[in-house]
Amino acid sequence: MVSYSETAQPTILVSNDDARRIARREAGTDNRAMSNRSMAQNEWQRRIRRAEELGAQYSFAAEILRFYVTVARFQENFYGELGRSIGRANTGAGDVVSDSEALARPLPPELTGRFGQFLSVVEQNGPAPLREAARELRDGGDDSHFRLLTAFWNEIETRALPPGPHDFFARAFLQPYAVGIRSRSNMRWSGPVPYLCPFCKRKPGLGVLRPLGDGGQRSLVCSFCLAEWEFRRIVCPGCGEENHAKLPVYTAEELKHVRVEGCDSCRSYIKTVDMTKSGLAEPIVDEMASIPLDLWAQKQGYTKLQTNLMQL
Repeated sequence: MVSYSETAQPTILVSNDDARRIARREAGTDNRAMSNRSMAQNEWQRRIRRAEELGAQYSFAAEILRFYVTVARFQENFYGELGRSIGRANTGAGDVVSDSEALARPLPPELTGRFGQFLSVVEQNGPAPLREAARELRDGGDDSHFRLLTAFWNEIETRALPPGPHDFFARAFLQPYAVGIRSRSNMRWSGPVPYLCPFCKRKPGLGVLRPLGDGGQRSLVCSFCLAEWEFRRIVCPGCGEENHAKLPVYTAEELKHVRVEGCDSCRSYIKTVDMTKSGLAEPIVDEMASIPLDLWAQKQGYTKLQTNLMQL
């Protein structure tokens, strides 16, 4: 098998460009190994731990990661509650969902009962624009909250909500519910590798390279339900371009395990976390923390295929 360093994709090290300069100036140190973590930690706890460590390490990402930690803690608690109540009510206690359209079911109105608490979390911990948006949403009442959540829930390939505060509130609040439904589903897919999430039909939010033999296996991670599915190494997940000469990969020395995978056909990009270079990474968090790469990619005229939870 071809090793990662021998891949046919052209890798351009941006050692003299904006991403490296920003990362070097702000970080001043390479990725450090995390301290011992218990295997008993759930996925939310792992992300929280990683966000705290990267926030302490990279000053340019500290503020956004501190806010993410508060959001992830809410999501963790909400996910636990859903597993005991709403999730079981929808699927039957302990049942496995066999319906491949599980996420097409109507959104339960009772979910809005916790939305006000989420708005309070944002009001207390979020950046100024989100704090103001949270206050405005609170004034709208439960009916407007349910309309907002339903608008996001019912979108498939078209965007019902533009990027911004409303997309953030709906995506962050409903994510534990979507993850819970997916985790109880036995859905399988066959045929061509999907460009959208095979479960909820949303766009991928990032890629992952996981060790496989002497190289790495590429997969995509859903921007909403966090499903992960295998995807070909040299294909643009935005337009399907397969010409490796049009699919450059950009890295920065101080963020060696995160890469910008661009497409010169559709001018989109996605960031991929390379677990062959940092096995301690938590892909969702490490992608979020690598802000300088987003700034650099956008300066070069690329548009991100799908913004992450923090709207970056």
